[in-house]
Amino acid sequence: MDLKSEIKKLAREKDAVILAHNYQIDDIQEIADFTGDSLGLSIEASKVKSRLIVFCGVHFMAETAYILSPDKKVLLPEKDAGCPMADMVTAEGLKKMKEKYPGIPVVCYVNSSAEVKAEADICCTSANAINILKSIDSDRVIFVPDMNLGHYVSKFVDKEIILWEGFCPIHRRLTAKEVMGLKEQYPDAVFVCHPECSPDVVDMADHVCSTSGFYTYIKKSDRKRFIIGTEKGVLYRLKLENPDKEFILAYDTFQCKNMKKITLNSLYESLLKEQHQVTIPEEIRIKAYGSIQRMLEVPRNF
Repeated sequence: MDLKSEIKKLAREKDAVILAHNYQIDDIQEIADFTGDSLGLSIEASKVKSRLIVFCGVHFMAETAYILSPDKKVLLPEKDAGCPMADMVTAEGLKKMKEKYPGIPVVCYVNSSAEVKAEADICCTSANAINILKSIDSDRVIFVPDMNLGHYVSKFVDKEIILWEGFCPIHRRLTAKEVMGLKEQYPDAVFVCHPECSPDVVDMADHVCSTSGFYTYIKKSDRKRFIIGTEKGVLYRLKLENPDKEFILAYDTFQCKNMKKITLNSLYESLLKEQHQVTIPEEIRIKAYGSIQRMLEVPRNF
């Protein structure tokens, strides 16, 4: 059986849209209706009329799709595909932090659970975090869960940022020593990294950007060799769009195991049986929706 053809056929029959995050395996990205970052995919899904949303990503992403499209059935092909960083902050933990810093606005990175989003005042992505922080009328802000993204943003805003001590293990794994070695080995290469990397690594970057920002920046660049400081899944599209350019992964195992759990087989099974549905209690969904909606209302050129 040609699984790719069967999945596409089944998706048509079941009125389903297939979303694939940039970190998914190549085969999944190849057959998806939309690829992109987690929030961008959820927004796309909310616009289409499909009955089913099959989110090839991790749990918080499927939750976000449901937050924006509660009238649709949202499936996560691998029910235990989670996010270690998102798991580092809980709603209860955030409530305690809010009690410690009463009245301080909470900015929540979208890489978090629906319960945490519901406790926040506004969400952000790695692409718009600086604008979101600038838009808040307060000299102090609580930022959860990624302390590395929060540290990066702090360099661009005149505010005290109270950081939650969460992080992405695979981005934090990259060291400044490794980057220095690659820069020496490939002196003509441009080092591009995600702000989830550690501050000392970010300081060495020629360009810092969100996952989606990699595609835009590299496509426009006239340089031919790039050191990639984010999850290896981005290489699929980078190579597709830039066949004349060379990409060097910052370290050999720059790979999120959770993002790689979904296979063509598990996608097919999930779609066929409509299994592993993701839902959220309505009270939490409404509060989380408010945090996302307030983010979307902030002008991009703030």
